[in-house]
Amino acid sequence: MSDRIFGVVGMLLAALFIWRATVIQESFMSDAVGPKTFPIIIGTILGLASLYIFVRPDAEPVWPRLGGLIEIFMAIVVLVAYAIALPELGFAITTAIATAYLSWRLGSPVWQSVLAGLLTSGGLYLVFRVILGLSLARGPLGF
Repeated sequence: MSDRIFGVVGMLLAALFIWRATVIQESFMSDAVGPKTFPIIIGTILGLASLYIFVRPDAEPVWPRLGGLIEIFMAIVVLVAYAIALPELGFAITTAIATAYLSWRLGSPVWQSVLAGLLTSGGLYLVFRVILGLSLARGPLGF
């Protein structure tokens, strides 16, 4: 039953997404594809995937106990805190802390979680800032 509800919600979201894409006003100087095409493609894929979930649902899932739900809630809290702290602490520091915490909660030892946080943060900084030249939130250390 939960998969069917999820499928219906996905199809409604896809319909809303496609509808909102069709009302995008185009400039007289837009290219042949236009700004509507990509959102319509994404909405179509979401709609087809949701239809599949609705038509062929899995067996009823086993929902986690209270401890598992608290873990999920804490992951959400960390991601919200990440978004709030990003402008103040910067990309590198915030990403390292969030990644370290989440990997620790997924079962890694503390030292491996800290290492994963540092390497993930450094790797993403290297790709996005150095290689691609994108602007990232600068922290108190200037990076």
